[in-house]
This record gives sequence, C-alpha cells and structure tokens, in this order.
Amino acid sequence: MTIKVLGHKSPDTDSTGSPIIWAWFLTEVKGTPAQPVLLGEPNTEAAFVLKRWDLPKPEIIADVAAGEACVIVDTNNPAELPASINEANVIQIIDHHLLAGGLKTKGPIDITIRPLACTATIMHDLMGADAAKMPDSIKCAMLSCILSDTLEFRSPTTTAHDRAVAEDLARQLGISIPDYAAELFAAKSDVSAFSDAELLRMDSKEYTVEGVDLRVSVLETTSPKMVLDRKDSLMASMEGVAKEDGADQVLLFVVDILREEATLLVPNDTVKKIAEASFGCTVTGDAVVLPGIMSRKKQIIPALKM
Repeated sequence: MTIKVLGHKSPDTDSTGSPIIWAWFLTEVKGTPAQPVLLGEPNTEAAFVLKRWDLPKPEIIADVAAGEACVIVDTNNPAELPASINEANVIQIIDHHLLAGGLKTKGPIDITIRPLACTATIMHDLMGADAAKMPDSIKCAMLSCILSDTLEFRSPTTTAHDRAVAEDLARQLGISIPDYAAELFAAKSDVSAFSDAELLRMDSKEYTVEGVDLRVSVLETTSPKMVLDRKDSLMASMEGVAKEDGADQVLLFVVDILREEATLLVPNDTVKKIAEASFGCTVTGDAVVLPGIMSRKKQIIPALKM
C-alpha cells in the first residue's frame, strides 16, 4: 500500500512542497511507502522551486479512490480537496489553517493543526531528531515553503519559530535568505503567461459570508503593476469565473510584498459593500488600497462580512 500525500487545490509552494517533504519522511524514515500528489498545476513560484532544486513534479490527480490511504497537508477543508475525499481512508492531517469541519474518516486519525505560518514548519517539529536526516533537496523545499508562506517574515502569520527554523535551514544549506527570497518572489510575480481566469483561480479559496459564496483570490507579487495593468480585463472575467465555479463573487487581492499592502479590485456594488464593511475603508473607484493587509488567513478571511 502506498499512501498518497496531498495538499489543497490550486497548489502554492507550501501545498506543493509539503507533500514532497512528508512523503519523503514516511518513505525514507518511517519505512511506509508514500507518494506526493498535486490537485492541479503548481503556481509559478512552486514550479520554480521544483526546477531550482531538481525535485520531480508530483503526479497531478483529479480524485482519490474509495478506501485509498491519504495524508492531507496544508488544508482540512473539504472544498479544497478531491470530491471523493470522504470515501478515501484519510489517516493523517497536518495543517495550519482554521478547522473547517466536514471531513469524514474511517476511524480515529492523527491530526496536527498548529498556529504557525507554514505546514512545513510543523513537519520539521513532527520529525524531531529525524529532521537531521533530510537531504539538501528536502531541506530546500522546506525552506522555500516557509519563506513563501511568511513572505520572507513580512506576513503577520509569521512566528518566531517559523523564522528560527528557516534561518537554521538556510545556515545548514549556505543559502542567503534575502537573495533566495528575491528569486522566489520574482518567480511568483511573473504571471504574464496566464489568462485572466487562470490568475483569478491561481491562489484562491472558497468562503461563504452570510450566505454569499465567495472565491477569495490572492496574488502576492513584487511587481503589482504587472497585475493591475490588467485590472479591466480581470474584472470583466470575474463574473464568468464566478458562474463556472458556483460562486456569487470573486474577490481579488493583489498583495504588494515590498510595500506591505493589498489592492482589492472592486468590480461592482456587492464587492464595494463587502470591502467597506470588512476593512472600514471608503471605496470611490474600481479598486481600493488596504495598507498592512497581506495575509488571507489572518487578515482577510476573518474580516469578511457584508
């Protein structure tokens, strides 16, 4: 039996790297065969990490089979998982998000959800002394996950522990964190090859506020102009993407990593109402700048209201 290790749909760096890390740990340390898989194409930053450290891209799957052994990482939300996840045999969850509810398991399982910035940090802790056995490629994946999820320690989700683990990994690898983070964010920022619909879905999560179904999309970039220059076409695509995905509205937050702020596109009165109620701002046009807003998990999702 080979265990499938999978993260969420629209895989970012943490949801690409963490399955690789944990599958390595299960296979090489625990002696339990495991395979990392993805629920879609990795985003540009995650694809860069795979290429940069010569990590094979995990197989992309559409669903899981009934009774198939799975470990879920970087999410516990059924909406972000395969349609048949409750028919599979989920044996472990490792996550750093709020407890969503809705997953059904075949029996008692091992669940670890901790208030850290990155799933990979939790995995480092769960490995204990065995973390020293990681080959450099796995350490590089772990470092990449932490730097990505913390936005090089700029995100308010960052803890002192996330930072300490990242700095220790960088020391072991002889990597300059500022230099490598600049490479990561440059890869994350190059979205020129993607259609408007692909951008709106690239890093997005489903969320319901007072009966309104939202697709909450975030684009983290050091070059926000590249995205905002496409503002009109992105807003024109939102209605179609929402309809195809069964949502009422798409919210797109363009996070400027260096200025530490987000720009929310405001295509209609409903999004304007959400923006003003959630963030205490006044919207006068088709976009609003939200100073200090960088984290969907800690600052955007908890604030959303009508």
